[in-house]
Amino acid sequence: MARLELGHHAKLSWLLLRGAWRQLAGRVTSLPSVFWPLIPFRADRLLIAPPDLRTADATRASEIYSGRFAFAGKVVICDGRSIFEMEPPSEEWAAELLGFAWLRHLRAAESAITRANGRALVDEWIALQGSWHPLAWRQDVLSRRIISWLSQATLVLQDTDVSFYRRFLRSIVRQVRYLRHTDARRGVAQLQAIIALTDSALCIASQARRIKTATERLRQELQRQILPDGGHASRDPGAIIEILLELLPLRRAYSSRNIAPPPALLNALDRMMPMLRFFRHSDGGFARFNGMGATPADQLLTLLAYDETGGAPLSNAPHSGYQRLEAGGGVLIVDVGRAPPIELSLEAHAGCLSFEFSTPKQNPLIVNCGMPPTAREDWRQLARATPAHSTVTFNDTSSARFVISPAVRRVLGGAPMLDGPSHVAVRREDRDDALVLRATHDGYAKRFGILHERTLLLAADGTRLEGEDAFFSTDDHHAPDTMPNKYAVRFHVHPSVKATRLSDGHGAMLMAPDKDVWTFVVRDGRVDLEDSVYLAGAEGPRRTVQLVVYGNARDMPRVAWNLQLTSAPAFTRTTARGARADEPKLPL
Repeated sequence: MARLELGHHAKLSWLLLRGAWRQLAGRVTSLPSVFWPLIPFRADRLLIAPPDLRTADATRASEIYSGRFAFAGKVVICDGRSIFEMEPPSEEWAAELLGFAWLRHLRAAESAITRANGRALVDEWIALQGSWHPLAWRQDVLSRRIISWLSQATLVLQDTDVSFYRRFLRSIVRQVRYLRHTDARRGVAQLQAIIALTDSALCIASQARRIKTATERLRQELQRQILPDGGHASRDPGAIIEILLELLPLRRAYSSRNIAPPPALLNALDRMMPMLRFFRHSDGGFARFNGMGATPADQLLTLLAYDETGGAPLSNAPHSGYQRLEAGGGVLIVDVGRAPPIELSLEAHAGCLSFEFSTPKQNPLIVNCGMPPTAREDWRQLARATPAHSTVTFNDTSSARFVISPAVRRVLGGAPMLDGPSHVAVRREDRDDALVLRATHDGYAKRFGILHERTLLLAADGTRLEGEDAFFSTDDHHAPDTMPNKYAVRFHVHPSVKATRLSDGHGAMLMAPDKDVWTFVVRDGRVDLEDSVYLAGAEGPRRTVQLVVYGNARDMPRVAWNLQLTSAPAFTRTTARGARADEPKLPL
Protein backbone atom coordinates (compact mmCIF):
# COMPACT_ATOMS: atom_id res chain seq x y z
CA MET A 1 0.00 0.00 0.00
CA ALA A 2 2.89 2.37 0.75
CA ARG A 3 4.33 1.75 -2.70
CA LEU A 4 0.97 2.53 -4.28
CA GLU A 5 0.71 5.82 -2.38
CA LEU A 6 4.23 6.82 -3.46
CA GLY A 7 3.31 6.00 -7.06
CA HIS A 8 0.27 8.27 -6.93
CA HIS A 9 2.25 11.22 -5.60
CA ALA A 10 5.12 10.65 -8.04
CA LYS A 11 2.64 10.58 -10.92
CA LEU A 12 0.97 13.76 -9.62
CA SER A 13 4.36 15.51 -9.53
CA TRP A 14 5.05 14.45 -13.10
CA LEU A 15 1.64 15.68 -14.23
CA LEU A 16 2.22 19.04 -12.55
CA LEU A 17 5.59 19.48 -14.25
CA ARG A 18 4.15 18.51 -17.62
CA GLY A 19 1.14 20.79 -17.15
CA ALA A 20 3.28 23.75 -16.13
CA TRP A 21 5.55 23.26 -19.14
CA ARG A 22 2.57 23.08 -21.48
CA GLN A 23 1.08 26.22 -19.98
CA LEU A 24 4.36 28.00 -20.75
CA ALA A 25 4.50 26.45 -24.20
CA GLY A 26 0.92 27.59 -24.80
CA ARG A 27 1.95 31.19 -24.12
CA VAL A 28 4.89 30.92 -26.49
CA THR A 29 3.03 29.26 -29.35
CA SER A 30 0.27 31.83 -28.99
CA LEU A 31 2.45 34.11 -31.13
CA PRO A 32 1.34 32.91 -34.57
CA SER A 33 3.33 35.50 -36.50
CA VAL A 34 6.57 34.05 -35.09
CA PHE A 35 6.04 30.30 -35.27
CA TRP A 36 3.14 29.34 -37.47
CA PRO A 37 4.47 30.47 -40.90
CA LEU A 38 7.25 27.90 -40.47
CA ILE A 39 4.66 25.08 -40.66
CA PRO A 40 3.36 24.43 -44.20
CA PHE A 41 -0.38 23.99 -44.46
CA ARG A 42 -1.99 24.36 -47.88
CA ALA A 43 -5.76 24.73 -48.05
CA ASP A 44 -7.94 26.36 -50.67
CA ARG A 45 -11.45 25.03 -50.08
CA LEU A 46 -13.73 22.89 -47.94
CA LEU A 47 -14.83 19.58 -49.43
CA ILE A 48 -17.48 18.33 -47.00
CA ALA A 49 -19.37 19.41 -43.87
CA PRO A 50 -19.93 16.67 -41.26
CA PRO A 51 -23.42 16.46 -39.72
CA ASP A 52 -24.24 17.85 -36.29
CA LEU A 53 -26.31 15.41 -34.23
CA ARG A 54 -27.18 17.90 -31.49
CA THR A 55 -30.78 19.07 -31.47
CA ALA A 56 -31.35 22.52 -32.95
CA ASP A 57 -34.06 25.00 -31.94
CA ALA A 58 -35.06 27.52 -34.61
CA THR A 59 -36.65 29.80 -31.99
CA ARG A 60 -33.19 30.42 -30.52
CA ALA A 61 -32.16 32.01 -33.83
CA SER A 62 -34.42 35.03 -33.30
CA GLU A 63 -32.99 35.54 -29.80
CA ILE A 64 -29.44 35.50 -31.13
CA TYR A 65 -30.39 37.87 -33.96
CA SER A 66 -31.84 40.31 -31.43
CA GLY A 67 -28.61 40.20 -29.41
CA ARG A 68 -29.83 37.95 -26.59
CA PHE A 69 -27.36 35.18 -25.76
CA ALA A 70 -28.52 32.62 -23.18
CA PHE A 71 -25.96 30.01 -22.16
CA ALA A 72 -25.20 28.06 -18.99
CA GLY A 73 -28.17 29.55 -17.14
CA LYS A 74 -27.05 33.15 -17.79
CA VAL A 75 -28.35 35.75 -20.26
CA VAL A 76 -26.34 38.58 -21.82
CA ILE A 77 -27.99 41.20 -24.03
CA CYS A 78 -25.79 43.18 -26.39
CA ASP A 79 -25.62 46.89 -25.65
CA GLY A 80 -24.38 47.99 -29.04
CA ARG A 81 -20.99 46.34 -28.70
CA SER A 82 -20.02 42.99 -30.16
CA ILE A 83 -20.95 40.08 -27.93
CA PHE A 84 -17.27 39.11 -27.98
CA GLU A 85 -16.33 42.43 -26.38
CA MET A 86 -18.72 42.12 -23.45
CA GLU A 87 -17.82 40.85 -20.00
CA PRO A 88 -19.03 37.23 -19.66
CA PRO A 89 -21.11 36.44 -16.55
CA SER A 90 -19.27 33.15 -16.02
CA GLU A 91 -16.54 31.04 -17.55
CA GLU A 92 -19.11 28.39 -18.51
CA TRP A 93 -21.15 30.98 -20.39
CA ALA A 94 -18.07 32.24 -22.21
CA ALA A 95 -16.97 28.71 -23.14
CA GLU A 96 -20.36 28.01 -24.73
CA LEU A 97 -20.32 31.30 -26.62
CA LEU A 98 -16.79 30.80 -27.93
CA GLY A 99 -17.43 27.17 -28.84
CA PHE A 100 -20.01 28.28 -31.45
CA ALA A 101 -22.16 25.15 -31.02
CA TRP A 102 -25.14 27.55 -31.08
CA LEU A 103 -24.65 28.05 -34.84
CA ARG A 104 -26.87 25.02 -35.32
CA HIS A 105 -29.85 27.04 -34.09
CA LEU A 106 -29.25 29.63 -36.79
CA ARG A 107 -29.03 26.91 -39.38
CA ALA A 108 -32.34 25.42 -38.22
CA ALA A 109 -34.09 28.71 -38.98
CA GLU A 110 -33.26 28.29 -42.70
CA SER A 111 -33.37 31.96 -43.68
CA ALA A 112 -31.09 34.46 -45.37
CA ILE A 113 -31.21 36.66 -42.28
CA THR A 114 -29.90 33.95 -39.94
CA ARG A 115 -27.20 33.00 -42.45
CA ALA A 116 -26.06 36.61 -42.61
CA ASN A 117 -26.22 36.80 -38.80
CA GLY A 118 -24.06 33.70 -38.49
CA ARG A 119 -21.47 35.08 -40.94
CA ALA A 120 -21.37 38.42 -39.12
CA LEU A 121 -20.78 36.78 -35.74
CA VAL A 122 -18.04 34.52 -37.11
CA ASP A 123 -16.40 37.51 -38.78
CA GLU A 124 -16.55 39.50 -35.53
CA TRP A 125 -14.83 36.70 -33.66
CA ILE A 126 -12.09 36.45 -36.30
CA ALA A 127 -11.46 40.19 -36.06
CA LEU A 128 -11.52 40.39 -32.25
CA GLN A 129 -10.16 37.05 -31.00
CA GLY A 130 -8.88 35.31 -34.12
CA SER A 131 -5.25 35.90 -33.19
CA TRP A 132 -5.42 34.99 -29.49
CA HIS A 133 -7.69 34.87 -26.47
CA PRO A 134 -6.92 32.90 -23.28
CA LEU A 135 -10.28 31.13 -23.11
CA ALA A 136 -11.21 31.01 -26.79
CA TRP A 137 -7.95 29.23 -27.59
CA ARG A 138 -8.16 26.77 -24.69
CA GLN A 139 -8.00 23.22 -26.00
CA ASP A 140 -11.58 22.13 -25.28
CA VAL A 141 -13.14 25.41 -26.50
CA LEU A 142 -10.93 25.45 -29.58
CA SER A 143 -11.84 21.87 -30.48
CA ARG A 144 -15.55 22.58 -30.08
CA ARG A 145 -15.30 25.69 -32.30
CA ILE A 146 -13.43 23.89 -35.09
CA ILE A 147 -16.01 21.10 -35.15
CA SER A 148 -18.88 23.60 -35.05
CA TRP A 149 -17.48 25.74 -37.87
CA LEU A 150 -16.89 22.70 -40.06
CA SER A 151 -20.31 21.18 -39.44
CA GLN A 152 -22.09 24.52 -39.98
CA ALA A 153 -19.99 25.59 -42.96
CA THR A 154 -23.02 25.46 -45.24
CA LEU A 155 -24.74 28.02 -43.03
CA VAL A 156 -21.77 30.38 -42.85
CA LEU A 157 -20.55 30.12 -46.44
CA GLN A 158 -23.79 30.04 -48.40
CA ASP A 159 -24.30 33.26 -50.39
CA THR A 160 -20.96 34.62 -49.20
CA ASP A 161 -18.23 36.35 -51.21
CA VAL A 162 -14.74 35.12 -51.98
CA SER A 163 -13.15 37.46 -49.47
CA PHE A 164 -15.05 36.09 -46.48
CA TYR A 165 -14.61 32.51 -47.73
CA ARG A 166 -10.83 32.93 -47.70
CA ARG A 167 -10.86 34.71 -44.34
CA PHE A 168 -12.98 31.93 -42.84
CA LEU A 169 -10.71 29.22 -44.23
CA ARG A 170 -7.55 30.97 -43.09
CA SER A 171 -8.96 31.20 -39.56
CA ILE A 172 -9.83 27.51 -39.44
CA VAL A 173 -6.36 26.61 -40.70
CA ARG A 174 -4.78 28.80 -38.01
CA GLN A 175 -6.89 27.20 -35.29
CA VAL A 176 -6.17 23.68 -36.51
CA ARG A 177 -2.46 24.42 -36.67
CA TYR A 178 -2.47 25.65 -33.08
CA LEU A 179 -4.57 22.74 -31.86
CA ARG A 180 -2.16 20.28 -33.44
CA HIS A 181 0.57 21.49 -31.11
CA THR A 182 -1.58 21.81 -27.98
CA ASP A 183 -1.80 18.91 -25.55
CA ALA A 184 -2.51 20.47 -22.17
CA ARG A 185 -5.61 18.49 -21.18
CA ARG A 186 -6.40 14.80 -20.96
CA GLY A 187 -9.49 12.65 -21.13
CA VAL A 188 -12.51 13.67 -23.17
CA ALA A 189 -10.99 17.06 -24.05
CA GLN A 190 -7.94 15.37 -25.57
CA LEU A 191 -10.06 12.93 -27.57
CA GLN A 192 -12.28 15.75 -28.84
CA ALA A 193 -9.17 17.63 -29.95
CA ILE A 194 -8.02 14.66 -32.00
CA ILE A 195 -11.52 14.28 -33.46
CA ALA A 196 -11.42 17.97 -34.46
CA LEU A 197 -8.06 17.45 -36.17
CA THR A 198 -9.36 14.39 -37.99
CA ASP A 199 -12.49 16.24 -39.06
CA SER A 200 -10.41 19.11 -40.42
CA ALA A 201 -8.13 16.75 -42.36
CA LEU A 202 -11.17 15.13 -43.98
CA CYS A 203 -13.04 18.38 -44.68
CA ILE A 204 -10.25 20.61 -45.99
CA ALA A 205 -8.76 20.01 -49.43
CA SER A 206 -5.17 18.82 -49.98
CA GLN A 207 -4.89 17.06 -46.61
CA ALA A 208 -4.25 13.45 -47.65
CA ARG A 209 -1.08 13.22 -45.57
CA ARG A 210 -2.83 14.77 -42.57
CA ILE A 211 -5.65 12.21 -42.78
CA LYS A 212 -3.24 9.34 -42.24
CA THR A 213 -1.53 11.03 -39.28
CA ALA A 214 -4.80 12.08 -37.64
CA THR A 215 -6.27 8.61 -38.09
CA GLU A 216 -3.32 7.03 -36.33
CA ARG A 217 -3.60 9.47 -33.42
CA LEU A 218 -7.33 8.75 -33.25
CA ARG A 219 -6.64 5.01 -33.10
CA GLN A 220 -4.19 5.43 -30.24
CA GLU A 221 -6.47 7.70 -28.22
CA LEU A 222 -9.53 5.50 -28.68
CA GLN A 223 -7.49 2.52 -27.53
CA ARG A 224 -6.35 4.49 -24.47
CA GLN A 225 -9.72 5.93 -23.44
CA ILE A 226 -12.46 3.51 -24.55
CA LEU A 227 -12.51 0.45 -22.32
CA PRO A 228 -13.17 -3.09 -23.59
CA ASP A 229 -16.74 -3.00 -22.24
CA GLY A 230 -17.45 0.32 -23.98
CA GLY A 231 -17.17 2.63 -21.00
CA HIS A 232 -14.83 5.60 -20.75
CA ALA A 233 -11.60 5.45 -18.76
CA SER A 234 -12.77 8.35 -16.57
CA ARG A 235 -15.79 6.24 -15.49
CA ASP A 236 -18.10 9.19 -16.30
CA PRO A 237 -21.27 7.90 -18.02
CA GLY A 238 -21.81 11.31 -19.61
CA ALA A 239 -18.49 11.03 -21.43
CA ILE A 240 -20.02 8.28 -23.58
CA ILE A 241 -22.72 10.66 -24.83
CA GLU A 242 -20.24 13.44 -25.55
CA ILE A 243 -17.85 11.20 -27.46
CA LEU A 244 -20.53 9.43 -29.49
CA LEU A 245 -21.93 12.79 -30.62
CA GLU A 246 -18.55 13.41 -32.27
CA LEU A 247 -17.60 9.90 -33.41
CA LEU A 248 -20.78 9.16 -35.36
CA PRO A 249 -20.43 12.28 -37.59
CA LEU A 250 -16.73 11.45 -37.98
CA ARG A 251 -17.65 8.02 -39.32
CA ARG A 252 -19.93 9.74 -41.85
CA ALA A 253 -17.12 12.11 -42.84
CA TYR A 254 -14.84 9.19 -43.70
CA SER A 255 -17.55 7.67 -45.86
CA SER A 256 -18.23 10.99 -47.58
CA ARG A 257 -14.58 11.09 -48.64
CA ASN A 258 -14.81 7.49 -49.89
CA ILE A 259 -12.37 6.42 -47.20
CA ALA A 260 -13.07 3.34 -45.13
CA PRO A 261 -13.51 4.33 -41.46
CA PRO A 262 -10.63 2.93 -39.40
CA PRO A 263 -11.38 -0.35 -37.58
CA ALA A 264 -10.53 1.30 -34.24
CA LEU A 265 -13.35 3.79 -34.78
CA LEU A 266 -15.88 1.14 -35.76
CA ASN A 267 -14.88 -1.11 -32.88
CA ALA A 268 -15.18 1.77 -30.40
CA LEU A 269 -18.68 2.58 -31.67
CA ASP A 270 -19.72 -1.08 -31.43
CA ARG A 271 -18.59 -1.20 -27.81
CA MET A 272 -19.95 2.18 -26.73
CA MET A 273 -23.48 2.02 -28.17
CA PRO A 274 -24.68 -0.76 -25.79
CA MET A 275 -23.43 1.29 -22.83
CA LEU A 276 -26.12 3.88 -23.59
CA ARG A 277 -28.70 1.30 -22.55
CA PHE A 278 -26.56 0.03 -19.67
CA PHE A 279 -26.61 3.39 -17.85
CA ARG A 280 -30.20 4.21 -18.73
CA HIS A 281 -32.82 3.92 -15.98
CA SER A 282 -36.41 2.82 -16.49
CA ASP A 283 -37.45 6.51 -16.70
CA GLY A 284 -34.97 7.15 -19.51
CA GLY A 285 -32.48 9.12 -17.39
CA PHE A 286 -28.78 8.31 -17.15
CA ALA A 287 -27.28 7.06 -13.88
CA ARG A 288 -25.64 9.86 -11.89
CA PHE A 289 -22.10 8.67 -11.20
CA ASN A 290 -18.64 10.26 -11.51
CA GLY A 291 -19.49 13.61 -13.06
CA MET A 292 -22.82 12.78 -14.71
CA GLY A 293 -25.50 15.40 -14.22
CA ALA A 294 -28.77 16.11 -16.01
CA THR A 295 -29.50 13.72 -18.87
CA PRO A 296 -29.57 15.45 -22.29
CA ALA A 297 -32.70 13.53 -23.30
CA ASP A 298 -32.80 14.81 -26.87
CA GLN A 299 -29.18 13.88 -27.51
CA LEU A 300 -29.58 10.48 -25.87
CA LEU A 301 -32.62 9.63 -27.98
CA THR A 302 -30.78 10.71 -31.12
CA LEU A 303 -27.87 8.41 -30.27
CA LEU A 304 -30.16 5.50 -29.43
CA ALA A 305 -31.60 5.77 -32.95
CA TYR A 306 -28.13 4.80 -34.21
CA ASP A 307 -27.99 1.71 -31.99
CA GLU A 308 -28.45 -1.15 -34.44
CA THR A 309 -28.10 -3.84 -31.79
CA GLY A 310 -31.15 -2.91 -29.67
CA GLY A 311 -32.30 -5.59 -27.26
CA ALA A 312 -31.60 -5.82 -23.56
CA PRO A 313 -28.64 -3.86 -22.15
CA LEU A 314 -25.56 -5.47 -20.68
CA SER A 315 -25.73 -6.50 -17.03
CA ASN A 316 -22.05 -6.30 -16.22
CA ALA A 317 -19.43 -3.67 -17.13
CA PRO A 318 -16.36 -5.02 -15.31
CA HIS A 319 -13.79 -2.70 -16.90
CA SER A 320 -15.87 0.40 -16.22
CA GLY A 321 -16.66 -0.79 -12.68
CA TYR A 322 -20.47 -0.91 -12.76
CA GLN A 323 -23.17 -3.54 -12.31
CA ARG A 324 -26.73 -3.38 -13.61
CA LEU A 325 -29.51 -5.45 -12.02
CA GLU A 326 -32.80 -5.34 -13.92
CA ALA A 327 -35.84 -7.40 -12.96
CA GLY A 328 -39.54 -6.89 -13.55
CA GLY A 329 -38.87 -3.44 -14.96
CA GLY A 330 -37.01 -2.27 -11.85
CA VAL A 331 -33.45 -1.10 -12.51
CA LEU A 332 -30.59 -1.05 -10.00
CA ILE A 333 -27.21 0.37 -11.09
CA VAL A 334 -24.26 0.06 -8.71
CA ASP A 335 -20.79 1.61 -8.67
CA VAL A 336 -18.31 -1.20 -7.98
CA GLY A 337 -15.20 0.35 -9.51
CA ARG A 338 -11.86 1.66 -8.36
CA ALA A 339 -10.69 5.22 -8.89
CA PRO A 340 -9.76 6.02 -12.51
CA PRO A 341 -6.17 6.92 -13.47
CA ILE A 342 -5.09 10.09 -11.74
CA GLU A 343 -4.90 12.13 -14.96
CA LEU A 344 -8.51 11.14 -15.76
CA SER A 345 -9.90 11.60 -12.25
CA LEU A 346 -10.64 15.35 -12.38
CA GLU A 347 -14.39 14.64 -12.37
CA ALA A 348 -14.33 11.33 -10.47
CA HIS A 349 -16.55 10.92 -7.39
CA ALA A 350 -15.94 9.09 -4.12
CA GLY A 351 -19.10 7.01 -4.50
CA CYS A 352 -17.87 3.42 -4.32
CA LEU A 353 -20.74 0.95 -3.69
CA SER A 354 -23.34 3.68 -4.17
CA PHE A 355 -26.44 2.72 -6.14
CA GLU A 356 -29.47 4.17 -7.89
CA PHE A 357 -32.85 2.48 -8.14
CA SER A 358 -35.77 3.19 -10.45
CA THR A 359 -39.08 1.37 -10.09
CA PRO A 360 -40.89 -0.89 -12.57
CA LYS A 361 -43.27 2.01 -13.27
CA GLN A 362 -40.38 4.20 -14.42
CA ASN A 363 -40.02 6.32 -11.29
CA PRO A 364 -36.53 7.21 -10.03
CA LEU A 365 -36.62 6.46 -6.31
CA ILE A 366 -33.10 6.34 -4.81
CA VAL A 367 -30.42 8.43 -6.54
CA ASN A 368 -27.06 10.11 -6.13
CA CYS A 369 -26.89 13.90 -6.00
CA GLY A 370 -25.07 14.12 -9.36
CA MET A 371 -23.38 17.14 -10.90
CA PRO A 372 -25.31 20.33 -11.79
CA PRO A 373 -25.41 21.46 -15.42
CA THR A 374 -24.29 24.99 -14.49
CA ALA A 375 -22.29 26.60 -11.67
CA ARG A 376 -20.30 23.39 -11.38
CA GLU A 377 -17.46 24.99 -9.43
CA ASP A 378 -19.86 26.09 -6.69
CA TRP A 379 -21.07 22.54 -6.12
CA ARG A 380 -18.10 20.45 -7.26
CA GLN A 381 -16.61 19.66 -3.84
CA LEU A 382 -20.00 18.66 -2.43
CA ALA A 383 -21.04 16.62 -5.45
CA ARG A 384 -17.83 14.59 -5.54
CA ALA A 385 -17.82 13.72 -1.83
CA THR A 386 -19.10 10.39 -0.51
CA PRO A 387 -22.05 11.93 1.47
CA ALA A 388 -23.56 13.03 -1.87
CA HIS A 389 -24.02 9.37 -2.81
CA SER A 390 -26.34 6.60 -1.69
CA THR A 391 -23.68 4.63 0.14
CA VAL A 392 -21.85 4.52 3.49
CA THR A 393 -19.71 7.33 4.92
CA PHE A 394 -17.25 6.69 7.76
CA ASN A 395 -16.31 9.33 10.31
CA ASP A 396 -17.70 12.11 8.10
CA THR A 397 -14.98 11.56 5.48
CA SER A 398 -15.04 10.47 1.87
CA SER A 399 -13.79 7.08 0.71
CA ALA A 400 -11.22 8.90 -1.44
CA ARG A 401 -9.09 12.02 -1.06
CA PHE A 402 -9.03 14.90 -3.52
CA VAL A 403 -6.22 17.33 -4.24
CA ILE A 404 -7.64 20.78 -3.48
CA SER A 405 -4.51 22.91 -3.92
CA PRO A 406 -5.30 25.95 -6.13
CA ALA A 407 -1.93 25.54 -7.88
CA VAL A 408 -2.72 21.94 -8.79
CA ARG A 409 -6.19 22.83 -10.02
CA ARG A 410 -4.80 25.66 -12.14
CA VAL A 411 -2.21 23.44 -13.83
CA LEU A 412 -4.32 20.31 -14.29
CA GLY A 413 -7.67 22.02 -14.82
CA GLY A 414 -9.29 20.33 -11.82
CA ALA A 415 -8.75 18.38 -8.60
CA PRO A 416 -7.55 14.81 -9.21
CA MET A 417 -8.49 11.95 -6.93
CA LEU A 418 -5.90 10.31 -4.68
CA ASP A 419 -6.09 7.29 -2.40
CA GLY A 420 -9.45 6.00 -3.57
CA PRO A 421 -10.41 2.34 -3.18
CA SER A 422 -7.56 0.23 -4.53
CA HIS A 423 -9.43 -3.06 -4.35
CA VAL A 424 -13.11 -3.79 -4.99
CA ALA A 425 -14.29 -7.40 -4.87
CA VAL A 426 -17.54 -8.23 -6.67
CA ARG A 427 -19.67 -11.38 -6.69
CA ARG A 428 -22.94 -11.68 -8.56
CA GLU A 429 -25.59 -14.39 -8.61
CA ASP A 430 -28.50 -14.37 -11.06
CA ARG A 431 -31.18 -16.60 -9.56
CA ASP A 432 -34.68 -17.36 -10.82
CA ASP A 433 -36.30 -15.53 -7.92
CA ALA A 434 -33.82 -12.67 -7.51
CA LEU A 435 -30.59 -11.02 -8.58
CA VAL A 436 -27.94 -10.84 -5.85
CA LEU A 437 -24.84 -8.65 -5.78
CA ARG A 438 -22.17 -8.64 -3.08
CA ALA A 439 -19.27 -6.16 -3.21
CA THR A 440 -16.51 -5.01 -0.83
CA HIS A 441 -14.19 -1.99 -1.03
CA ASP A 442 -11.15 -0.85 0.97
CA GLY A 443 -11.49 2.92 0.61
CA TYR A 444 -11.45 3.33 4.41
CA ALA A 445 -8.89 0.61 5.12
CA LYS A 446 -5.72 2.72 5.38
CA ARG A 447 -7.26 5.46 7.54
CA PHE A 448 -9.66 3.54 9.77
CA GLY A 449 -8.88 -0.16 9.29
CA ILE A 450 -12.40 -0.81 7.93
CA LEU A 451 -13.75 -2.75 4.98
CA HIS A 452 -17.26 -1.99 3.74
CA GLU A 453 -19.28 -4.86 2.30
CA ARG A 454 -22.67 -4.25 0.66
CA THR A 455 -25.13 -6.96 -0.36
CA LEU A 456 -28.07 -6.13 -2.61
CA LEU A 457 -30.96 -8.38 -3.63
CA LEU A 458 -33.50 -7.34 -6.27
CA ALA A 459 -36.59 -9.57 -6.44
CA ALA A 460 -37.65 -11.03 -9.79
CA ASP A 461 -40.72 -8.79 -10.01
CA GLY A 462 -38.69 -5.63 -9.31
CA THR A 463 -40.87 -4.58 -6.36
CA ARG A 464 -38.51 -5.51 -3.51
CA LEU A 465 -34.92 -4.45 -2.87
CA GLU A 466 -33.14 -5.88 0.14
CA GLY A 467 -29.75 -4.74 1.32
CA GLU A 468 -27.17 -5.24 4.04
CA ASP A 469 -24.14 -3.11 4.83
CA ALA A 470 -21.51 -4.89 6.89
CA PHE A 471 -18.27 -3.51 8.34
CA PHE A 472 -15.14 -5.59 8.99
CA SER A 473 -11.72 -4.98 10.44
CA THR A 474 -8.85 -5.24 7.99
CA ASP A 475 -6.92 -7.31 10.53
CA ASP A 476 -9.12 -10.36 11.04
CA HIS A 477 -12.19 -9.58 8.90
CA HIS A 478 -14.39 -9.59 11.98
CA ALA A 479 -16.41 -6.76 13.43
CA PRO A 480 -14.05 -4.24 15.05
CA ASP A 481 -14.33 -4.09 18.82
CA THR A 482 -11.93 -1.28 19.71
CA MET A 483 -11.94 1.44 17.06
CA PRO A 484 -14.92 3.83 17.39
CA ASN A 485 -15.85 4.07 13.71
CA LYS A 486 -19.02 6.06 13.24
CA TYR A 487 -20.87 5.53 10.00
CA ALA A 488 -23.83 6.94 8.12
CA VAL A 489 -25.73 4.86 5.57
CA ARG A 490 -27.35 7.33 3.17
CA PHE A 491 -30.19 6.92 0.68
CA HIS A 492 -30.84 10.11 -1.33
CA VAL A 493 -34.47 10.35 -2.47
CA HIS A 494 -35.38 11.74 -5.88
CA PRO A 495 -37.09 15.17 -5.53
CA SER A 496 -40.24 13.91 -7.27
CA VAL A 497 -40.79 11.45 -4.41
CA LYS A 498 -42.57 12.43 -1.16
CA ALA A 499 -40.95 10.95 1.93
CA THR A 500 -42.54 10.53 5.38
CA ARG A 501 -40.88 8.99 8.41
CA LEU A 502 -42.74 6.10 10.06
CA SER A 503 -43.97 6.66 13.60
CA ASP A 504 -41.83 3.86 15.05
CA GLY A 505 -38.67 5.51 13.73
CA HIS A 506 -37.47 2.39 11.93
CA GLY A 507 -38.41 3.40 8.41
CA ALA A 508 -40.10 5.77 6.00
CA MET A 509 -42.80 5.79 3.34
CA LEU A 510 -41.93 7.00 -0.14
CA MET A 511 -44.73 8.09 -2.47
CA ALA A 512 -43.81 8.18 -6.16
CA PRO A 513 -45.47 10.64 -8.59
CA ASP A 514 -47.87 7.90 -9.79
CA LYS A 515 -48.98 7.39 -6.14
CA ASP A 516 -47.15 4.09 -5.72
CA VAL A 517 -46.07 3.80 -2.07
CA TRP A 518 -42.78 2.17 -1.19
CA THR A 519 -41.78 1.40 2.39
CA PHE A 520 -38.19 1.59 3.56
CA VAL A 521 -37.49 -0.29 6.80
CA VAL A 522 -34.32 -0.95 8.81
CA ARG A 523 -34.30 -4.15 10.82
CA ASP A 524 -32.29 -2.79 13.77
CA GLY A 525 -31.70 0.91 13.94
CA ARG A 526 -33.29 4.29 13.52
CA VAL A 527 -34.00 6.04 10.22
CA ASP A 528 -33.56 9.81 10.16
CA LEU A 529 -35.07 12.05 7.50
CA GLU A 530 -32.64 14.85 6.61
CA ASP A 531 -32.36 17.57 4.00
CA SER A 532 -30.50 16.87 0.79
CA VAL A 533 -30.04 18.50 -2.61
CA TYR A 534 -30.53 16.98 -6.04
CA LEU A 535 -27.89 18.61 -8.23
CA ALA A 536 -28.57 16.78 -11.50
CA GLY A 537 -31.84 18.50 -12.40
CA ALA A 538 -31.97 20.18 -15.81
CA GLU A 539 -33.29 23.33 -14.14
CA GLY A 540 -30.54 23.39 -11.50
CA PRO A 541 -30.23 22.19 -7.88
CA ARG A 542 -33.48 21.12 -6.18
CA ARG A 543 -34.31 20.46 -2.56
CA THR A 544 -34.94 16.87 -1.57
CA VAL A 545 -34.44 14.56 1.41
CA GLN A 546 -32.25 11.64 2.35
CA LEU A 547 -32.83 8.64 4.58
CA VAL A 548 -29.89 8.19 6.95
CA VAL A 549 -29.04 5.37 9.35
CA TYR A 550 -26.36 6.31 11.88
CA GLY A 551 -24.37 3.83 13.91
CA ASN A 552 -21.03 2.68 15.26
CA ALA A 553 -19.22 -0.24 13.69
CA ARG A 554 -18.26 -1.49 17.14
CA ASP A 555 -21.85 -1.66 18.41
CA MET A 556 -23.75 -2.45 15.21
CA PRO A 557 -21.45 -3.91 12.54
CA ARG A 558 -24.36 -4.75 10.20
CA VAL A 559 -27.27 -2.72 8.89
CA ALA A 560 -30.02 -4.70 7.17
CA TRP A 561 -32.66 -2.74 5.27
CA ASN A 562 -35.57 -3.37 2.95
CA LEU A 563 -37.28 -1.26 0.27
CA GLN A 564 -40.58 -2.69 -0.97
CA LEU A 565 -43.69 -1.68 -2.89
CA THR A 566 -46.52 -1.76 -0.36
CA SER A 567 -49.41 0.04 -2.02
CA ALA A 568 -50.58 0.40 -5.61
CA PRO A 569 -52.30 3.55 -6.98
CA ALA A 570 -55.75 1.99 -6.49
CA PHE A 571 -56.04 3.71 -3.09
CA THR A 572 -56.38 7.09 -4.81
CA ARG A 573 -59.86 6.21 -6.11
CA THR A 574 -62.75 7.60 -4.07
CA THR A 575 -66.41 6.79 -3.78
CA ALA A 576 -69.36 9.20 -3.81
CA ARG A 577 -69.14 9.41 -0.03
CA GLY A 578 -65.47 10.34 -0.02
CA ALA A 579 -62.23 8.49 0.49
CA ARG A 580 -62.01 4.72 0.62
CA ALA A 581 -62.03 3.22 4.09
CA ASP A 582 -58.80 1.31 3.39
CA GLU A 583 -56.94 4.33 1.98
CA PRO A 584 -53.58 4.73 3.74
CA LYS A 585 -53.37 7.90 5.78
CA LEU A 586 -50.21 9.57 4.51
CA PRO A 587 -49.22 12.76 6.38
CA LEU A 588 -47.82 14.44 3.27
